[in-house]
Amino acid sequence: MTLRSLPILDRVTDAFFALDTDFRFTYLNARAETLLKRSREDLIGRVMWDEFPQTVETQFPDGFHRAMDEQVPVSFEIYHARLETWFEARAYPSETGLSVYMRDVTGRKSQETTLAQHAAVVEAVHDAVVTLDRNREIVTVNNALEKTLGIDRADLIGEHVETLTQNAGISDDHAVEIGRAITDIDVGNATKRQLEVPFTAADGTDHIGEVRFVPIEDDLATVAGVIRDVTDRHEYERVVTSLHEVTRWLLESDDPAEICAIAVHAGSDLLDLPLSGVWLLEEEHGYLDPVAGTAGAHDEFGGLPRFYPGEGLIWDTFESGAVERFDDLETVEDLYNPDSPIRSEIIAPIGTHGVLMTGSLEPHRFDETDVDLISTLVENTRAALDRADREQVLRDRSAELERQTERLESIAEILSSDLKQQLSTVANALDGDGDAADEWEFPLAEDSVEETLDRAEQLVDDVREFARNASTVGTRSRVQLESAIEEALEQSPLDADRVIVEQPATLRADADRFVHLLETAFEDAMARSDGDVTIQVGLVGVDETDRARGFFMLDDAAEIPPTARKQVLDPTVDADAPALTANTSIDGLGLALVRAIAEAHDWTLTIETGANGGTRLEIRNVMTLERRP
Repeated sequence: MTLRSLPILDRVTDAFFALDTDFRFTYLNARAETLLKRSREDLIGRVMWDEFPQTVETQFPDGFHRAMDEQVPVSFEIYHARLETWFEARAYPSETGLSVYMRDVTGRKSQETTLAQHAAVVEAVHDAVVTLDRNREIVTVNNALEKTLGIDRADLIGEHVETLTQNAGISDDHAVEIGRAITDIDVGNATKRQLEVPFTAADGTDHIGEVRFVPIEDDLATVAGVIRDVTDRHEYERVVTSLHEVTRWLLESDDPAEICAIAVHAGSDLLDLPLSGVWLLEEEHGYLDPVAGTAGAHDEFGGLPRFYPGEGLIWDTFESGAVERFDDLETVEDLYNPDSPIRSEIIAPIGTHGVLMTGSLEPHRFDETDVDLISTLVENTRAALDRADREQVLRDRSAELERQTERLESIAEILSSDLKQQLSTVANALDGDGDAADEWEFPLAEDSVEETLDRAEQLVDDVREFARNASTVGTRSRVQLESAIEEALEQSPLDADRVIVEQPATLRADADRFVHLLETAFEDAMARSDGDVTIQVGLVGVDETDRARGFFMLDDAAEIPPTARKQVLDPTVDADAPALTANTSIDGLGLALVRAIAEAHDWTLTIETGANGGTRLEIRNVMTLERRP
C-alpha cells in the first residue's frame, strides 16, 4: 500500500484496515474508525487480537491466518453483536500483510432471512403456489403444486406457464382466462384476480381450483399464483342445494314411511352413505321400529333390528336428542352387537320421531362436514314428519267430524221416530168421536202423560249431551268416585242401596259430564231389568302393569248379547243386526251416550258378560284413577 492510495481508501464507503504480517494495524480509514470506535492513532502499530480480544472467538482468526499462510483471498460473513450488524469480510494477502474490507450486509441478510421464511411458509402451505416472471416463465413452485400435479419442479422451473396448464389438463378456454388474469396483474390493471378453473390431479381425478393472482416484488418474479382446491366446497354446495330439493320431496309426502325412505335414499345418493336406516318410535309399545333402510344396509345385515329402551347407541342417542359421531366402534363399550362389521357411524335424532343412522365398514369415515349435512337432512325429515303428523291429525279430525255428523243425523232420525211414537200415543188418546164429546174423558192417567212428556224431554237432553262429544271436555278436576255415584243416584230412580262400591277411588274428569255418564249407565241397567237391579262398581288395572287403569259397572239385569253390543254402543250402525230382545231394545241413546262421554275424556268403553252372568261395562285408560284409602 502506497501513501498515494491512502486518500482514495479514505473515500471508500466500506470499512477498510490494513494489517502487517504480525497482524498489527498499519492503516484504518474513517469508516473503519467508526465501526471499531477507535481512532487510527490509537490502533496503528497495535496487534488486532490484543485490542479486540472478542474477535478471537469469531471467524477472523481462521480466515486471516488462512489468507496469510496460503496467500489466497478469503471472504466470510460475520455478525457484530454489539452493533447488531452483519458484515461481509474480504481479506487480500500480500507479502507485507493483509488488506481487509468489511461491507455492511445487514439489509441483504435481512432480505435473505425474510425470503427464507417466506419460502418456508410457501412450502408449508397446503395451497399450490407458483411464481412467474414478466415472460410468464415459471420461477418457483412449492411442494403442494408438485404433489397435486405429480410433476417435479425441475421440469417446470424456467418453462412457460402453458406447461403448467397443459399438465393440469386445463382447457384452452380456461387457459386463456388465466393468461388475461396474469396480464392484468403484470401491467397494473388490477391488484388481484381470482377465477375458478377445473383441473385434473395426479391421480386422474377431476378437481376445481380457485386461482388467485397477485403482484409480488422480487428480483426475478412479478406475479404469484395461489391455487386452492375447492372441490370439496363445490361438492358441499351441490349437496346442500340437492338437499333443499329433497326437502321439497319430503314435504310433498304425508306418509311417514315414504318420508323416511326418501331420507335414507337421499343420504345414500347425495352423501355417499350406502349403509343407512331410519327408526321411528312406536309410541304404543315404546320401541324404535326400523321403517326404512338402504339396499346396502339390508344386504350387509339382512334386515334392521328393533331397539327397545336402553338397547345400544341408537336408543341412547335418541334419548339424548343430540347428533353423535363415533369414529371407531371398537373403542366403544356396551355395543348392541359387538360383532357388527360397522366401524364408524353417525346417529342423528329426528326430533321426537326417531333416529337416522349411517355407518361405514371403515373407522374414521366421517368428519364434521358429514355431521353438518346429515343434521340438515334429519332436520328436513323432522319437519316433514311433523307436517305429516299434523296432516294426519287434521284428517282424523275431519273424519271424526264427518262420522260425528253422520251419527248425529242418524241419532236425530232415530230419536225423531221415538218422539213421534211418544207423541202419537198422546194424539191417539185425544182422537175421539166428536158426537160424544160431552161424554169424553182423557183416556190416559195424569202420571202417564207426565211420564211421556218427561221421556220426550229426556230424549232431547240426550241428543244435546251426545252432541257435546264433538268437542273436548270442560275443565277436569279431582273427582271422588263414590261422591259422583251418589250425585248420579240423586238424579236416577235407582235406589242408592242398589249400587255397591267395592272401594273408594279418585280420578280427574269433567265432573258434570262424569255424573251424567254414571246416571245414564244406571238408567240403562234399569231399562234392561224386569224388577230390581243391583250394580257393582269396582276398579280394574290398578294393581296390574299390563292392563290400563279404569273401573267397571256389573249389573244383574238382562244380558246384552254379543250380537247386539255394537248396535247398543252405536245405534246408527249394523242396521241388519238381529232384533234385540224386549229387555235389550234400544230406548233412546243409553250406552251410546255413555260411550260418547267416555271417549270425550279419551277413555274406552267395552261391554262384556259378567263371570256369573249379567252385563259388565268396563271403562279403561282412566290414567288418573287412584285407589283412595
